Amino acid sequence: MTARLNRSRLLPPALLAAAFALLAWLVLARHGTPYGFDTGPHRWSVAHRPHDAATTARVVTDAGTGPYPYLAAGLGGWLAAGRTTVRRRLVVALLAVAVLLFGQSLRTALSTALHRARPPAADWAVHVAGHSFPSGHTASSAMAAALLAWGLLRAWPGAPGRSLAALCGLLALAVGCTRVYLGVHWPSDVVGGWLFAACWLAALLPPLTGYADRMADPAPPAD
Repeated sequence: MTARLNRSRLLPPALLAAAFALLAWLVLARHGTPYGFDTGPHRWSVAHRPHDAATTARVVTDAGTGPYPYLAAGLGGWLAAGRTTVRRRLVVALLAVAVLLFGQSLRTALSTALHRARPPAADWAVHVAGHSFPSGHTASSAMAAALLAWGLLRAWPGAPGRSLAALCGLLALAVGCTRVYLGVHWPSDVVGGWLFAACWLAALLPPLTGYADRMADPAPPAD
């Protein structure tokens, strides 16, 4: 039974890792040269980017960088710890931030190793640095949103928690889309960021959940 349970836990991250590896292979097969499904959305974005829309996209895309992902991940861990001591909540919050931090580090290492070039700088509507695949803003916002949604669903398992978790997912989706709209990533970079984040969390969220369960105090007895 234990072996079957372990295999069932390993299957999702393994499948997601295989999907990411396939996409990375497709990117490397052409030495980073974009495919038609990359260039079409990129050209449309550059041609349909009025000032107000670009300004809004910059505001949204900023949610994927700076302190915001860490605050979201930490809050998710804090909420996921449940009704327990402040110390235990803080430990789970710090572990959630560590999951995000190590995920970002691995993503950076992969991006450096794959060294895909970004779209032409003349098309950028915001300053960027580093390589293109997988998208860092996309991966960071997706991991942070998922960790926050995890905490919200544990704190409020009913409709309010599901609604807030859905908003987290929509924000992460929006951040990824802005990277294409602002001209700094190809669509395949964004898909790669989502696949990476999903794989990383599919591997680490179950043990993190188990640890949070052990940290939580038992529910008080009913009157």
